[in-house]
Amino acid sequence: MNKLRFGNSLVLVLGLISFAGRTHGAGQYLKIDYPASTAANELQVAVTYTLWIPDGVRTIRGIIVHQHGAGTTASIEGSTAALDLHWQALAKKWDCALWASSYHVQNEKIDTSPGASELWFDPRNGSEKTFLKALGEFASQAGHPEIDKVPWALWGHSGGGIWADVMTALHPDRVVAVWMRSGSSLMFLSHPEFTDHEVPASVYGIPMMTNPGVKEKPKQPLPDPDTRTAAEKMKGPWLGNIATFKAYRAHGGLIGFAPDPLTGHECGDSRYLAIPFLDACLAMRLPDKGSKDQTLKPMDTSKAWLAPLFGDEAKPAADFKGNPAEAVWLPNEAVAKAWMEYVKTGSTSDTTPPPAPFHVHVSAKGEQGTEIVWSAEADVESGIGGFIVLRDGQELAKLPEKPVGKFGRPLFQSMTYHDTPSQPLPQMRYVDKSAKAGEKHGYSIVSVNSVGLKSLPSVAASVQ
Repeated sequence: MNKLRFGNSLVLVLGLISFAGRTHGAGQYLKIDYPASTAANELQVAVTYTLWIPDGVRTIRGIIVHQHGAGTTASIEGSTAALDLHWQALAKKWDCALWASSYHVQNEKIDTSPGASELWFDPRNGSEKTFLKALGEFASQAGHPEIDKVPWALWGHSGGGIWADVMTALHPDRVVAVWMRSGSSLMFLSHPEFTDHEVPASVYGIPMMTNPGVKEKPKQPLPDPDTRTAAEKMKGPWLGNIATFKAYRAHGGLIGFAPDPLTGHECGDSRYLAIPFLDACLAMRLPDKGSKDQTLKPMDTSKAWLAPLFGDEAKPAADFKGNPAEAVWLPNEAVAKAWMEYVKTGSTSDTTPPPAPFHVHVSAKGEQGTEIVWSAEADVESGIGGFIVLRDGQELAKLPEKPVGKFGRPLFQSMTYHDTPSQPLPQMRYVDKSAKAGEKHGYSIVSVNSVGLKSLPSVAASVQ
């Protein structure tokens, strides 16, 4: 590991993962730590940024930013977002880097007092400047100068949704698409220190999705959040997301509303709609591969589908009978079908098997048995639920032995409340303790995605 210092920041350059048992995808990992500033116009909480760059990418085309929410737990659990195999699969598909932030707040307050979260989730308090600074430093150390100029796809949860919403207004020319899980700026206008921001007209051409949990609905009836002014009197992600949807849609904004029927503020299985949504937007908007022009392409709105707000049936825009200015906007048929399933069930289905694991390495460990380690890439549609270890073509073991899925579907990297992998991260490693010295067996690995579909077995390997 190399350490490089830029002023008051420290860049850690992490190399490829060894064969000790992979915990996450191969690639280049960079980290930057910034201490808290004491200047009033700069970021007053410390932050760690992590950037993952997939192997084999010659020119990075964009950055997928996975931004955690407010509070100390969110900060800690947000630190693993760049290690997420499923989000890495989306990033690799589009030659993008994957970005995680961990703002080191000191308490659970959501204001601008010392150590509180509003110090970062309002980008105007300094996190915008620090984010842009980090882009330049990552660009230099990664040997990818384009990092400082490529566009961003923004995903944010809670306070992270506020951050993504405001950053989009500040930098509309850089944003491919936005996913706001249980958070947007209008939900915070009830706080007098959080001032409203100008929304440039160009923002309305950026595809967005608001995604609150149905269990976040206020128990008491409140006025309908039709305007930005009405939102100032309301609190909470549910009403804030609706207000954002209505305000943007009234201006022709390309924005959807996807209520999660199974959850409250936790992220649940929202990734199974968020990833296809961002995938579709990246496909339509990223500049052509190899192009020096980084101008984002406009969305092809001829493919859009529409649905009634709070409804669960979408139709091609040309066939929609309601008022388009009040309708949920969806970028294409594939996303519309996933949306229809998600708003009814809280998840989506999948019929495509995952890719087979690779780089299987087998070594004898004496009395401990035989160690098998491997690499795998996640299924973009459904992630990795686990693995099956085969010995001489017969099932030997399953990993994990007991599925863990407190938040959402059970996955090999079990999920936190915040849509990030739980720590400690599991290893792609298994020790065959029943193997006897001198015996030669062929070992192969099968990936199983989160809906139970199996890959083909990897190429078999044995002790050399």
